[in-house]
Amino acid sequence: MLFKQQALLRQKLFVLGSLAIGSLLYLVARVGSLDRLQPLCPVDGRFGPRGQDEIPLRALQFKRGLLHEFRKGNATKEQIRLHNLVQQLPKAIIIGVRKGGTRALLEMLNLHPAVVKASQEIHFFDNDENYAKGIEWYRKKMPFSYPHQITIEKSPAYFITEEVPERIYKMNSSIKLLIIVREPTTRAISDYTQVLEGKERKNKTYYKFEKLAIDPNTCEVNTKYKAVRTSIYTKHLERWLKYFPIEQFHIVDGDRLITEPLPELQLVEKFLNLPPRISQYNLYFNATRGFYCLRFNIVFNKCLAGSKGRIHPEVDTSVITKLRKFFHPFNQKFYQITGRTFNWP
Repeated sequence: MLFKQQALLRQKLFVLGSLAIGSLLYLVARVGSLDRLQPLCPVDGRFGPRGQDEIPLRALQFKRGLLHEFRKGNATKEQIRLHNLVQQLPKAIIIGVRKGGTRALLEMLNLHPAVVKASQEIHFFDNDENYAKGIEWYRKKMPFSYPHQITIEKSPAYFITEEVPERIYKMNSSIKLLIIVREPTTRAISDYTQVLEGKERKNKTYYKFEKLAIDPNTCEVNTKYKAVRTSIYTKHLERWLKYFPIEQFHIVDGDRLITEPLPELQLVEKFLNLPPRISQYNLYFNATRGFYCLRFNIVFNKCLAGSKGRIHPEVDTSVITKLRKFFHPFNQKFYQITGRTFNWP
């Protein structure tokens, strides 16, 4: 009899214990889900003291998912109105240069909770057909954002296209312009490498870099080759300076952005008058890829596409020397105009 009573007591205790543990797990899950569903979150803990620059933490998974749905066109007009979201013209544009690191810069700036990026290159100002569609067409290509956030787009062809400076000036004469540059010879080879990969993918043949970069008739640098022309940064910048003062430009070191991104991003934050929010927490080195990847929060990480960091073909050292000698006077003038010096050979 005593044995049966003890067994019954143990059974009751087991049931009560299971109910208690189940209730506790439910409460934990419930609290966690409520936290995740908060549309706004104080910035004190992660991004420092709150003040007049207070911004909703778009980095939260809830907000990031919400904006993603809006970008896909899955939101109703009522949802957009309730969340006070708008499509704004960009207050800053990454105008170049091609193969300088424009995509990396855009993705890294998107770590900042006050920045919203246009995912695709719009090619509004450099494409006559797109430009003819008007500024409202351009605005509707922008992502949804909160009114106090900065929308940024990037189209590296802007930097070298003659009509673009005047067109952007007509849209916004006080816009901030970002130019990311790399050592000119390295950038030209990277430009060639991207085109070469595209040709190989289509089983097409292509000239060697040396044959394109050097004029076979004069044995001098071929300035008609687009990859070479793009690397003459000062020539393109002088055209922009006819419309915008140098103070509206910020030069980003694309080589340093690869090896030591945080200091470069902090300089951009300052140029854009943004409160400092990007930290080393947001950037971690991926040894497999050989590049820094992005950490938005404990859940969401992102690395750049596998097409970044292509292996360059071997180029004749005499051609590299000739190119560096050619670019040298243009580089010196670029340093003088921008006030930023690089250790380019």
